[in-house]
This record gives sequence, C-alpha cells and structure tokens, in this order.
Amino acid sequence: MTDTAIETRTVTVERDIAYPPEKIWRALTQPHLIEEWLMKADFKPVVDHRFRFSADWGGVDCQVLEVEPHRTLSYSWAGMGLESVVTWTLSATDTGTRLRMEQVGFKPDQQQAYFGAKAGWPRFFGNLEQLLARID
Repeated sequence: MTDTAIETRTVTVERDIAYPPEKIWRALTQPHLIEEWLMKADFKPVVDHRFRFSADWGGVDCQVLEVEPHRTLSYSWAGMGLESVVTWTLSATDTGTRLRMEQVGFKPDQQQAYFGAKAGWPRFFGNLEQLLARID
C-alpha cells in the first residue's frame, strides 16, 4: 500500500510578549477582543463549538478542537478551499509569554492562501500586541 498523503505546509509565528499568559488568553478567547485584533467572531472557548470569523472580504468557518486555558487553543479554519488548523501555544517566561501560532494544512496548490497567511499573521500579531498594551 502506498502513502498518498499530500505534503502540506505550515505557517508559524512565534513572539515573546511582555504580558502574562492569562492576559493574552483573554485576547485570544473573548469575542469583543478577538474582533479588535483579528476578525469579528462568535467564539467560545469550548471544544466542538462551531464559530465563524467574519470580515469585509467574507469569512472562515471554524470549530474549536482543543482548549487548555492559558496554554493551548486550537481550532479548524475552513474558507475559500482551505482546510487547515490553527493552534496557539502560550508558554510563560521570565518576562511574560512566548506566544506561538501554527496554521497547518496548506496544500501545494494553495500558494495564495499560504503566502496570504505568511503575510497576514505577523500583522495580526502586531494588532494583538497593540490591543494588549491598551487593555487591563
């Protein structure tokens, strides 16, 4: 039997952020905060919860896959032909938190989605850091 699995690519962004995991977790899981740095969403940090990210260009259908408060958040990300998974990992450090985001599942013929994510996620991280500086 041959392995017919398609080789996929991953977008990873990792940053050290000078805020505790609890504060970053709120920004990753509270809909009114998610909307400020990413997109409008009817998100709940509950496994199997289905939600949608919405923007002026359209939206992405998602389902929560894993929730470990202040440590790990994972959800499916399906839109415009892309079936992927986004996983956030928060690790406490001496100066705050190492925040890692991985989006896995870009197929070879999804160059536009892959390069869009490679360009987009660092911008979203910048928005997130600006939000964290403004909230208590």
